[in-house]
Amino acid sequence: MVEPPGDRILVTGALGQIGTELVSELRKKHGNDTVLATDIREPDNDRYFPEGPFCNLSVLDGEAMEKTVTDEGIGTVYHLAAILSATGEKNPELCHRVNVGGTVTVLETARDFGLKVFVPSSIAVFGPDSPRIAPQKATLNPTTTYGKTKVTGEVLGMNYFKQYGVDIRGLRYPGLISWKAPAGGGTTDYAVDIFHAAINDGHYNCFVSEDTRLPMMYIDDAIMATEMIMQADGSSLGTSRAGYNIRGCSFTAGELADRISLRIPEFTCDFNPDFRQKVADSWPNDVDDNPAKDDWGWEANFNLDRIVDEMLENLRKNQSS
Repeated sequence: MVEPPGDRILVTGALGQIGTELVSELRKKHGNDTVLATDIREPDNDRYFPEGPFCNLSVLDGEAMEKTVTDEGIGTVYHLAAILSATGEKNPELCHRVNVGGTVTVLETARDFGLKVFVPSSIAVFGPDSPRIAPQKATLNPTTTYGKTKVTGEVLGMNYFKQYGVDIRGLRYPGLISWKAPAGGGTTDYAVDIFHAAINDGHYNCFVSEDTRLPMMYIDDAIMATEMIMQADGSSLGTSRAGYNIRGCSFTAGELADRISLRIPEFTCDFNPDFRQKVADSWPNDVDDNPAKDDWGWEANFNLDRIVDEMLENLRKNQSS
């Protein structure tokens, strides 16, 4: 492996749900100028990245990626740019082009320039034949285009690690819950939208059934897990290095609505499943994350009640400010 052009950090898809939070945390730790945020669109206001560099960059443009890496002295890439599950089912060709093509662009650049790379995976890699509590080494037969692209991403990552020595790391994120950035077209968006509706409207029409149980995680835990695996000694990472299961907590849509009702008694919720129900039904109820615990010490901090309290408190503060 060649030496990277520098030690700065590049984040693709920086305006998304994960990227918004990750860029802020990385800048707190490494300094504003060390972290280059990139996306194909411009920030719509300064609340996303009020300080630190930002540039437009398409993950499908290999030449632009290589030029950015060399010009900006990049040593690490967090590759977050992707089309999510619900959007991917509406436009499968775009989903495959961005999710697989973009990952190839990043991995090729990493191989040529000796970069360390984080490429996230998802619980969408599992299919309806997976056990309800999905083990790390389950057979991966996803039914969604998004899930298939994430399986391909894990396979590509391991191939580049084994064949070229690319330091690839990845996590199978559960559904992520955050208050800073809007949800971005995923099947688990209801677990974010419901909080906004509860505060603003007092009512929510949920697009999955009341008894739909899925693995979920508060964004702070997701960012912590991302930083932990990137800081881990590479020798401690096993054969799951391109896609570790990580667990936050598992709950039904009805349980989430009930917990919100305890804090906002006037809140009501109707359950009217749409096409996303079929996607949710193909995923496991929970995951086994013991390999992540054993290999690099993973442990989540947020349970359901703490997530609800954090979301309501922060959304109310954000509105009042």
